[in-house]
Amino acid sequence: MLAFIAAGVLGGCGGNDRLSGLIKVDGSSTVFPVTARAAEAYMATAPGVRIAVGVSGTGGGFGKFVRREIDISNASRPIKAGEVEKAEAAGIGFIELPVAYDGLVVAVNPGATWVDCLSVEELKRMWEPGSDIDNWRDVRPGFPDVALRLYGAGTDSGTYDYFTAAIVGEEGTSRADFTASEDDNVLVQGVAGDRSALGFFGLAYLENNVGRIKAVGIRQEEGGACVKPSLATVEDGTYQPLARPEFIYVRADRAADPVVAGFVTYYLQHGRTLAPAAGYVPLSEEAYALSLDRFRRGTTGTAFKGSAVGVKLADLLRSQQAGADAASDADSARSPGPALSPDSARRLP
Repeated sequence: MLAFIAAGVLGGCGGNDRLSGLIKVDGSSTVFPVTARAAEAYMATAPGVRIAVGVSGTGGGFGKFVRREIDISNASRPIKAGEVEKAEAAGIGFIELPVAYDGLVVAVNPGATWVDCLSVEELKRMWEPGSDIDNWRDVRPGFPDVALRLYGAGTDSGTYDYFTAAIVGEEGTSRADFTASEDDNVLVQGVAGDRSALGFFGLAYLENNVGRIKAVGIRQEEGGACVKPSLATVEDGTYQPLARPEFIYVRADRAADPVVAGFVTYYLQHGRTLAPAAGYVPLSEEAYALSLDRFRRGTTGTAFKGSAVGVKLADLLRSQQAGADAASDADSARSPGPALSPDSARRLP
């Protein structure tokens, strides 16, 4: 799936009217809506720039990223250790930038009138490896004798990785007998057309399909409060454990290109507006400012080790920048001279 986002006519172009070139983006279908909106808005200020935004899943995007086929990779989870190793082997530095928060929606067909809320434990029993639950009556006493059919993100998707980490307890581990796709629209269509279905995908796809699917509330523990997914519950932190950050990864060797730099800077400077317009929860002003500073410094590497459940981004970004500053100071003390290049890896232990 490849979308060339056509620029609208939105008034003056500022200084961007002198820019021209093509930016290639691919990866997560979950991050696609906010990146596509950012691309459309930026191209309206820079008529000579074209931004191609594709969807091949987070893992698929990182694959293209390390082959230098794209400039920016959309990701609905942090980069994995194996992907970092491939990037290093290819000589590719990357700048990791959180851009929004999202909630993973557990959804059913509106015809599934018997279910409005599920606990994390119930979901775990449904999705864990070796699960033999194939009927709603096996999920909870009182549920009807109706076949259960599961729809979920494919294994190349960061959404799959995060969901399994948060619900099953181990990233990348689940039963195998479910309908899988890296495209959230395919999952929505599956749930919308199947009264027996249960699936999971990004919050923006719920917002865009009101009436076709029904969100299920999540109870973290038996007897606890049941919380429905929404922009408000993701933002206030009550929708757990299925609220998560979304990222873009920029190739360090492309970050200095004025076309790429202009787009990424625009994305982060306008994140507080772009994210909610696309159905996502914006980061704090501090988090966007820290991300923009990270990009301008050319700070490479990752602050994460796998999917981060319940993460506080501002704390991580502050901590990582402090680590980068300390590393830079230490290097300067050992060998006074030019500053570190943008490709120098500066990661937390």
